[in-house]
Parts: sequence; C-alpha cells; structure tokens
Amino acid sequence: MPDDNPPPCTDVADHPCPCGTGQPYRECCGRWHAGPQRLQAPSAQALMRSRYSAYVLGLDDYLVATWHPRTRPAQLEPGDAALRWLGLEVRRCAQVDAVHATVEFVARSKIAGRAFRLHETSRFERVDGCWLYVDGTID
Repeated sequence: MPDDNPPPCTDVADHPCPCGTGQPYRECCGRWHAGPQRLQAPSAQALMRSRYSAYVLGLDDYLVATWHPRTRPAQLEPGDAALRWLGLEVRRCAQVDAVHATVEFVARSKIAGRAFRLHETSRFERVDGCWLYVDGTID
C-alpha cells in the first residue's frame, strides 16, 4: 500500500489528499485546513477525512479546533516521529439527525516496521454550523 505521508519539502497541495479520495489535497481536505473555507467541512465524513489528513500532516491546531470543547483534551500528546500513516478506509456514515452523525473507519499506520490498525466509530456534532469531533468507540 502506498505511503500517504507526502515527501518533505514539497508542495503538499499538489499531492493526492492523504484521506484517500484521489483528489488533490488543495481540492479535498486542504480547503478545510486553511483559507476561506477553514473549519467548514460540510459533513461529518468530510470532517473525519480532514482530521485524518491533519494527523498525517501534523496539523495539531486543526485537530484541536475541530474537537468539541466538551471532550477536547487540554493538550494533544506529541505524535511518534516514526509513525507513518498508510491509509484510511471509511466503512460507514450515518446522519443521526440534523446535528449528529457517526462515521466508522479504519486507519492504518506503521511504527518501526510494526503495522497498526485503528478501527473506530466516531461521533460528530454540528455546533454553530460547524461539524466537530465528539468522541469515538474503538473496536
């Protein structure tokens, strides 16, 4: 499986988005990360994909900004420098009501040659027009 982490010192905007849609980063999650559409992901799935891309790219400020204040940690733990994200698979999305949704996904990574798989069903809430990550259940 190809490595989703873009090479250093390149214009990431021209690379395929780390979230796996196949679109250029600038036209996919990049628009939610920076610029006039920052923090305006139109759905829980778009927000979840943009948060995965933020983890890949080390955009901690975006992760904090898109975490519901009710459940947001006081600070993010530093990521392991050896962590390499390998891919994202969205398995299921459910719109519970106008302001609540869930997204089930599997994110694959590797640290020091050892593969890991995060299978989570995340809960999202729309607050003041913006989708926010609330929490998740890890399977």
